[in-house]
Amino acid sequence: MSISLYAASVPVFKQMLDSLADVLAKAEAHATAKKIEPAVFLQARLYPDMFPLVRQVQIAVDFAKGVSARLAGVEVPAWADTEQSFADLYALLDKARAFIAGFEAAQIDGQETREIVLRPGTDKEKRLNGQNYLLSYGLPQFFFHVTTAYAILRSHGVEVGKRDFMGKY
Repeated sequence: MSISLYAASVPVFKQMLDSLADVLAKAEAHATAKKIEPAVFLQARLYPDMFPLVRQVQIAVDFAKGVSARLAGVEVPAWADTEQSFADLYALLDKARAFIAGFEAAQIDGQETREIVLRPGTDKEKRLNGQNYLLSYGLPQFFFHVTTAYAILRSHGVEVGKRDFMGKY
């Protein structure tokens, strides 16, 4: 039996982007209840050489939209990454969810052998087929950034757990 690239991508991205929005809402509520400036969370990092929460969310969104678009053979939209507030991050997540919701299984399924070229024309150029791109690169990258965003908030006292991370499935 072959894998459905669509089933392994778009619904997974949607589930985790939904859960990320819920985790951010809990963080915002926690900040309000404890009278913590939102920037404390938005600019928080797990370690000084890691990206802050805002950037982790932006990169997770970039992977959700980029992987979906590349598998479907459509242009990846370029978004400015200017988010600075919880409201901005909710809007970004809404935009990403709307974008990936526009894909149908027929656009992505059967693209296992589609060549995906990352960083074309650079020393870091990498060529992968569609299935390897999704399973060995895109999903691990996406989950890394979603997990890091969750971990940043958890490490700063936001009361979230595994159920929050997993979302509705």
